[in-house]
Amino acid sequence: MALAEERVVTGQPGSSSPVPGLVAGLVSPSGAPLLPEPRSRRSGGPRWLARYRRGVLALDLAIATVVGVVSVLAPVPSGPLGQQRQIWLGVLIPLLWLALAGLRNAYDPRVFGSGSEEYRRVAAVGVLLLATVAFVSYALELDLPRTLVVFDLPALTAAVLLGRYVARKALHRARLAGRCLKRVVAVGREGAVLELVEHLNRERYAGMLVVGACVPAPSTADRLVRAGVPVAGSLDDVAEVVRRMDADTVAVTSASETAALYLRRLTWQLEGSGVEVLVSPGLIEVAGPRLHIRPFVGLPLLSVEEPEFSGWRRLVKGTIDRVAAALLLLAASPVLIGIALAVRLSGPGPVLYRQERVGLGGQLYTMYKFRSMVVDAEARLAALQAANEGDGLLFKIRHDPRVTPVGRWLRRFSLDELPQLLNVLGGTMSLVGPRPPLPTEVERYDSSVRRRLLVRPGLTGLWQISGRSDLSWDDSVRLDLRYVENWSLALDVLIMWKTAAAVLGRRGAY
Repeated sequence: MALAEERVVTGQPGSSSPVPGLVAGLVSPSGAPLLPEPRSRRSGGPRWLARYRRGVLALDLAIATVVGVVSVLAPVPSGPLGQQRQIWLGVLIPLLWLALAGLRNAYDPRVFGSGSEEYRRVAAVGVLLLATVAFVSYALELDLPRTLVVFDLPALTAAVLLGRYVARKALHRARLAGRCLKRVVAVGREGAVLELVEHLNRERYAGMLVVGACVPAPSTADRLVRAGVPVAGSLDDVAEVVRRMDADTVAVTSASETAALYLRRLTWQLEGSGVEVLVSPGLIEVAGPRLHIRPFVGLPLLSVEEPEFSGWRRLVKGTIDRVAAALLLLAASPVLIGIALAVRLSGPGPVLYRQERVGLGGQLYTMYKFRSMVVDAEARLAALQAANEGDGLLFKIRHDPRVTPVGRWLRRFSLDELPQLLNVLGGTMSLVGPRPPLPTEVERYDSSVRRRLLVRPGLTGLWQISGRSDLSWDDSVRLDLRYVENWSLALDVLIMWKTAAAVLGRRGAY
């Protein structure tokens, strides 16, 4: 899919002094209304976003058309009536898909590029289409081919999901090259804005470029200036800055200045401009299904549900873990035997490396890995502390002299971790979860970090798909806590899917 190139213009740093009463009056210092001028060419978002949306729609239509043609070619009941019915079916399938996708907002630009909401909406369209066809067939007593319900429509949903994935990857590549970016004005305290900028720089695939910042005291926002972020005005100048910077999005960070009255006035100022307003709820690691807006006595409040650490979903997760571990061990047995022989022939020492780790609820367990270091690796650790490249409680060296040649190859593709499937099979670990900590690490945990122990450690996790050994201690903790707070079966599936790409790409593996 061809993605149009968007020129990135960062703008020039500037400053503006706060103007008392500006928010309440909805006017600029000169007295003119502070409503952005209508931008018809951008009313639906940036030009590239409109093109991407049309491309996704065309891709869905092409896939649905192919499935419709396949249904026409399927065996039909004898007689001309059956043939006509089959032809009409082939025509209606693409139209029904597009109609239901529109009803489910599957082409909403806000879900493109990141998150799982886009995939959930596409899956919901598939279920609706299947239910609609089945109901109409039963109600009108239509003799439709069974392959339509059993194979064609599920295949259509799977193909559209795959198409969306391919389109998203193309969008990510364009964003990494500096194209197809949303232009963002960040609003809030200097520290919160700087944290947002750093996060967006780490997650470049999200495609959000901060082109300006509005802070309470622009003249003293030295940290933002040093970070290369244009300080374009105060909190009262947001609408004017959006117009001047030609921004698509306003990101409001969590701060006392961004109170309900301020946000209401700000959204009024931006109304009709097509600018998206994003607001941080101030709950860093809580997101997704746990957050709900609920009305209480006429006042909308943000409801935060408790995380689930037990129940039927945990039972399902444990069952899937053990069944999948057994199947993977069986399927990978030739590879495991080959690796074991290579490790055994590489030098003296056992094939498996056993290490005590801390699991669910602080319980100790023995974790298994293929030995990738020399036998006396632990004894050499003290001598290497001065060369430690890690921070916090982590010890890591990119070129660790204790790693054997075979071990370096195993680590490159994470093959040394395959024996942990035995831990998953035994119930001490999960396929997906936080990084397995050492007892010495846990002894130094504070109360917040100890929440990592509320779930079983994982063979892979958010840390695995986000950089592995390249992560700092703070980033590792942040990702683990995010997983603990927002765990779901859908998140586990997404992490497993991305783990393959992370391993094959060898990102952060040493």
